[in-house]
Amino acid sequence: MTFTISPAIKQCWPETALGLLLYQVQVAPSSPQLLAQFDQTVASLAQQYTLDTIAKHPHIAATRQAYKALGASPHEHRNAAEAMLRRVVKQAGLYHINNVVEVNNLISISSGYAIGSYDLDQLQGQVVLACPPAGARYEGIGKGSLSIAHMPVLTDDLGPFGNPSSDSRRAMIQPGLRRVASVLYAFDGAEGLVPWMQAFEEALRTHCGVSSVTQQRIE
Repeated sequence: MTFTISPAIKQCWPETALGLLLYQVQVAPSSPQLLAQFDQTVASLAQQYTLDTIAKHPHIAATRQAYKALGASPHEHRNAAEAMLRRVVKQAGLYHINNVVEVNNLISISSGYAIGSYDLDQLQGQVVLACPPAGARYEGIGKGSLSIAHMPVLTDDLGPFGNPSSDSRRAMIQPGLRRVASVLYAFDGAEGLVPWMQAFEEALRTHCGVSSVTQQRIE
């Protein structure tokens, strides 16, 4: 299985890139150590940001600009990093789901990159980041039917399944032994991905017992 970016996306927003981590993991409730680190990071970021400064973070700002260029409203479709940081600043808290999702969200709010983690066994064929046609929708995790038109969306042979704002239910991470692809969505080039992909791998090894991770940058 390969991950690529469609020529149409690259033409519209040349700085689009993906950071890809592939690994096998036992998905389970998060350890007390992971939850403590997660909650400590949330508390720290709540003091660091205001609602006005979140949108100025370079990675978040680039994502918002890319959305506009593709024809999507960054206000109606807030990218996941921005949406979570807004909850953090509002003291609304973030949900605890499982070890992989906690690591996903920890790195996302720390880096400003929207990140999605997907069950590889629920995907078929090759994966492309592309813009679906007008009227395209899918069932979002906890959000019902979502419009994904004009969005940068990961699509396989079965159709669209993930984007920087909200992922579909099809490839969501559930408990058990899983093969997972975690995708960092970058819209300001690939260079900044390197330290955060490494941080993601280290967190997987520390908190999820992952022994082997394959990293790729896709431009």
